[in-house]
Parts: sequence; C-alpha cells; structure tokens
Amino acid sequence: MTGGITRRAALGALLLPALAPSLARAAPRAEPWPHWRASDESSPLTIDHSAWDAFLAKYLVAESADGISRVAYRRVLPEDREALSLYIALLGGLPITAYRRAEQLAYWINLYNALTVRTVLEHYPVDSILDIGPKRGSGPWRQKLIHIEGEEVSLDDIEHRILRPFWRDPRLHYGLCLAALGSPDLAPRAFRAATTETMLDAAARAYVNSARGARLERDRLFVSSIYVWYKADFGGSDRDVLQHLKRYAKPKLAEALARQTRIAGDSFDWSLNDAKLL
Repeated sequence: MTGGITRRAALGALLLPALAPSLARAAPRAEPWPHWRASDESSPLTIDHSAWDAFLAKYLVAESADGISRVAYRRVLPEDREALSLYIALLGGLPITAYRRAEQLAYWINLYNALTVRTVLEHYPVDSILDIGPKRGSGPWRQKLIHIEGEEVSLDDIEHRILRPFWRDPRLHYGLCLAALGSPDLAPRAFRAATTETMLDAAARAYVNSARGARLERDRLFVSSIYVWYKADFGGSDRDVLQHLKRYAKPKLAEALARQTRIAGDSFDWSLNDAKLL
C-alpha cells in the first residue's frame, strides 16, 4: 500500500479504549486518518535527524551485560533536554504530508521514540512508564503530546492510526521503543529513509534472538507479549507468529522453533529501561 497522510486529515478519538497496559498494550485497530493520499515519491525533501543522533550517542547505553540497551535518564543535562524538545518541535512544524513515503516512515518512528524519551524525562524518576499518565498504570500513550499539521497527536495516534494501518509491517514493533526492559531496544541512531529497512531487519533479528523475544523452557515456547497483543499484525495465529520468528531466528533457535506448534505463554517486563540499574 502506498501513499502519504493528507494535510487536512482529522485524527479524532480512538474507536475503542485500550486495554490496561499492564495486561495488554495493544489497542484494537483504530480508524486511520481518512483522507490519506499517495505521496510524491520523487520529492527531494529530506529531514534532519542529527539532533536525535546526538542525543542517542550521548545517553543511550548499549550492549550492557544482559544485552539490553538503556537510557541514562538521570544524566541528561538541561541543555540536552532543551535540544531534544527543539528537535521534537522541528518535527512537529514540518508539513510531513509533502514528504515521500520513506521519509514519512522514518519521521514517525523517530518522533514516537523521541516523544517517549521526553515524556519519561518530564516525569523522572519513575520505575516504569506505566507510572506516567492520568492514573497509575495507564501510561502516557493516549495523551496528546504534539501538534502536527493542525492536529493534536498522541503516541497511540502515531502507532495505531498512522504506522500500523498505513504501513502494515510487523517489523514496526521492533522500531518503536516502549521505554521498558521488555521492549525492543531503542535504536542507537535515528531512522532515515535510506536506512529504515536495514535497521528494522536488524532490530527484528536482535529481539527475536533475545530471551525477551522468544525462549524455550522444557521444550515449551514462551514469547514476548508483543506477539500476543499484536498477533493480528504477525498473521493472526500461533503458527503465523512461529513463521515470523523463524524468519529472523539464528540456526539454533530456528531448529528449536521447528519443533513447536503453539505458544505456551508470554511475558513482558515493564521496568523502565533506565541505565541507573546497571
């Protein structure tokens, strides 16, 4: 499916309330922006994500002992918080519907991740992103955080009304960071039109082959709750999820997965991906 998001598209409210994040992160598929049009793939416009690169280089602690990347929230300097807010403001001020599809995809992923990090910083210290929101355990995903082309936008809007319905790519779940230890890692650099495909593939391989993604216990398969919450995105059945996992699994895991026919259970660690835990 090709196209862009129209300048006059109305967001509106999500059709159905999300389930409690501690039990299920996934909201039902919401109504996408209704006036989505094909973008001009020849557009020369590009977006500068260097500020996000600089923030990640300074504060993302990668390759820790357990293989999980973390953000050094406690160390973020005031001037770097300001730089992050300026970067987000820059993205919010762009006429994103004038950009080609590949630029839009990188834009939305980077914006989602930058907004998530800024939201945590605004409420830090917290033990979990679930502690942020109108009530404990709700999380910040439904709060309107930014204006884009005249519309108020939330994290759920980006994920459920833009990325999931218009790109229909299960690898998106590896690009979006939920600021939790159970989440796929925050990418160490900004996504860009020329690198998004490669980065999503790399993120998929890293997550699938980690204990967070898939693990065997007594020859029973346990997976990240992401594959249960969003099972429809991965094909709709346990068998489809298994096929997806095998596509990115290393040989040893792939061999073990070949003996499986169903998912035995799922889990997700909502502890904040905070470098202070190291």
